[in-house]
Amino acid sequence: MDSFTRGDLVFDVRDSGPTDGDPVVALHGFPQDARAFDRLSPVLHSAGLRTLALDQRGYSPGARPDGRSAYRLRDVVDDVLALLDAAGLQSAHIVGHDWGGIAAWALAAWHPWRVRTLTALSVPHPAAMRSAVVHGDQALRSSYVGLFQLPRVPEGVLLAGGGTVLRRLLRQGGLPAELVEGYVDRMRQPGALTAALNWYRALPLGARTPVGRVRVPTLHVWGDGDAFLGRAATEATAEFVDAPYRLEVLAGVNHWIPELAAERTGELITAHVRTAS
Repeated sequence: MDSFTRGDLVFDVRDSGPTDGDPVVALHGFPQDARAFDRLSPVLHSAGLRTLALDQRGYSPGARPDGRSAYRLRDVVDDVLALLDAAGLQSAHIVGHDWGGIAAWALAAWHPWRVRTLTALSVPHPAAMRSAVVHGDQALRSSYVGLFQLPRVPEGVLLAGGGTVLRRLLRQGGLPAELVEGYVDRMRQPGALTAALNWYRALPLGARTPVGRVRVPTLHVWGDGDAFLGRAATEATAEFVDAPYRLEVLAGVNHWIPELAAERTGELITAHVRTAS
């Protein structure tokens, strides 16, 4: 498949690897898109796995509804369920990074029968994250989230000078130049950055819908060089998983795990999938 629909929204998908392989659905974060997995997917293909990397809500040009209320976590999770249905899959292995990781945690908690295994890259369980914001240094690490919830201001800052600030932030974060340019070009499309930021702006709307405990085999991969997500929430995540759980810490790796640690991450996911099979 290269696309699927949900209502009047059209989502782009990169479906690759062995057609008869165990399916792995890959969910990207901000401000990426499915290209975030272009280095990781071939590692999984070589292990016999099929990958379906989704351009999520707001990132697919045909799926950019207006208003922050359209970007609540429930809607994001339902998009993934629609992908599974369109692909004829009762369940799949789910891999999520950054915001895609939050969606993956929620999918596993709310619809465990559709998740064979969960792999969360960088992002801890949302309940562990909330606790770390109150009791640790996570509030400082996440201070940009407040800025992103403002109307219009972050778009003006990040896209000034043709995306100069966004480009600089991604390069400073260690992303390869060709990926930086691709992501910035996507965010410069009309309405694209606003749609991506609406994920943050919808956060208050889902405050009363907790993700809850996860009861599927879970692998959590975190880089100890991550400037956005700290150790406290990472280590507390195990408390919210009632299933086989493993934390793998990548020494010297920053936030952008799919792009910068694709080989090692692919090996970890492959072992996780095979152990659960």
